[in-house]
Amino acid sequence: MTIMKAALLTASATAFTAASIKQRASRTLLRAESALETLPEGENPYTIAIFGDLHVDPRDTEHLMEGREHMKATNPDFLVSLGDLGESKDCTETKQLYAGTTECFKLVRDYFDGFGVPFDVVGGNHDLEGIDEFDTDQENLEVFMKIMGKETPQFCHEVAPKTLLVGLGSTVFRDATYTSHEVFVDAEQVAWFENLVATHPAEEDWKIFCFSHAPPIGSGLRVLQENHVVNGCCWLNHNGGPGAAPQRFIETIRKNSQVKAWFSGHFHLSHDYEDSITFPGGNNRGSCVFAQTGCHSGRSSRDGRRHSRLVRGNEHGFEICTVDHSKGGVVRLDATVTYSDECAVDGSECSTLVFAHDHEDYDHDLWFQAYTPQEDDGCYIANPDGTINPAGSKFEDLSNPETVCWSHMKDGAVLGAHNGMIIEYDPSTLAPLGMVVSRDELKGRRVAVIDNGHGGSACVLYDDDNNSEVTVVQPNEDGTYWRKVVRNKMHRTREMRNVAAAKEWIKEVLPDQDHDVMSSYGPYTSTAGQVMGISTKALPFKEDQIKEKIVTKSR
Repeated sequence: MTIMKAALLTASATAFTAASIKQRASRTLLRAESALETLPEGENPYTIAIFGDLHVDPRDTEHLMEGREHMKATNPDFLVSLGDLGESKDCTETKQLYAGTTECFKLVRDYFDGFGVPFDVVGGNHDLEGIDEFDTDQENLEVFMKIMGKETPQFCHEVAPKTLLVGLGSTVFRDATYTSHEVFVDAEQVAWFENLVATHPAEEDWKIFCFSHAPPIGSGLRVLQENHVVNGCCWLNHNGGPGAAPQRFIETIRKNSQVKAWFSGHFHLSHDYEDSITFPGGNNRGSCVFAQTGCHSGRSSRDGRRHSRLVRGNEHGFEICTVDHSKGGVVRLDATVTYSDECAVDGSECSTLVFAHDHEDYDHDLWFQAYTPQEDDGCYIANPDGTINPAGSKFEDLSNPETVCWSHMKDGAVLGAHNGMIIEYDPSTLAPLGMVVSRDELKGRRVAVIDNGHGGSACVLYDDDNNSEVTVVQPNEDGTYWRKVVRNKMHRTREMRNVAAAKEWIKEVLPDQDHDVMSSYGPYTSTAGQVMGISTKALPFKEDQIKEKIVTKSR
């Protein structure tokens, strides 16, 4: 494609500061001494406009159209949408979800065509939600791709010489094993991605920019513990699957310095957080910069700030910018990344040098924060043996949201207490995986890590009262501990519709009586779609009709 030089736009100068782990549980920014504040002029300039979650509602398009005009003013050469195109509500008075429908896809396609530049889209967790129009994910996906002009869920475009834009799309909703809101990139796409990276090596001067709806595990971006983390839909392929383990993306990034940046949405957060962009250097993220992309619409933004991303690059590197739609489309320069053969000051291998620019909008650093363990954060318990929160210790009340600690089990799993829950963390990246013990179960209880007598360890909960219950926190069959309890939305929607129909029917049959409509289930016992309302309290363990009671001496 023909590349036009990007218009020079003024960036606002403000106050972007690195925070301590103790205060904000955030990453330390490591910079190389020779990082450049300004990207040098160079050949083959390009500009990429990036939209986060659109969630289009045909009844409310003011911000949608305004956002398009703001992005068009930057003279982009290419547009990337990070998915979640439609609103997950009944927007047409048909009692059907709007997201994932033909009508939604057509409206969004017309919207993208209005930019007048090439574009491509990756599917998000809501883009196959047309459950009343399509019977299967495959049918829904085929219509999505047809209307968007795609041949495959993934894409690859050469925006400038040896500079690739690579996208990976979600392909599962109805067939999700657990939550339908996991962003799942199928095994075929994962293999395609790994092969594409391997065949475009850094040694041949390739640069690769990646795009997906959710970020890969290990990105270090700010996440929502009480939403995406505990519900198992935070990271790409969060729940895993054959040929699609979540760690495969970060493993590819670590081995391939040609992967320069990865853009994602999903969290509906703005760019006004220190960890809305994370940088390479001392954290095993290869040479990749990760960037959260916000929402253009105030209706969809969790913090009310309306942001999109802009990338301006050339042969020397690239700039990551924020387009602030609430300020008339002003462009703010967030980071300047230059290509180099030098290493970061900590001695780690590095082919990108990053200068993080200051800005005044970083003023709410504690919002939506999830804890990520760090080796030097003072919260690690080495070789736990016995009770880890004895009376009088700094970890005494693990149900206190301010109490933080973490440790390794003998099987390699990482468990920690944060925000009044026990959370499991990925051993390789220390990224949060999900909830192991809920607040109500943890309140007032001691936690012990004990030898199980067979070379492993067990996590045990108890309290100081005589004749109290002792709970063994059993691992899942796959060896993980976090509770994968959120059900597929397709099944929950069907069941709730059945209940609603039963309520209307019984009113007609017995109009003068009040009735509670109940449900019976197979292996599930509720219609819960969120973990935070679920207890993990233990059930008695029965074997061969014998129930053993463990009696503990009072302490």
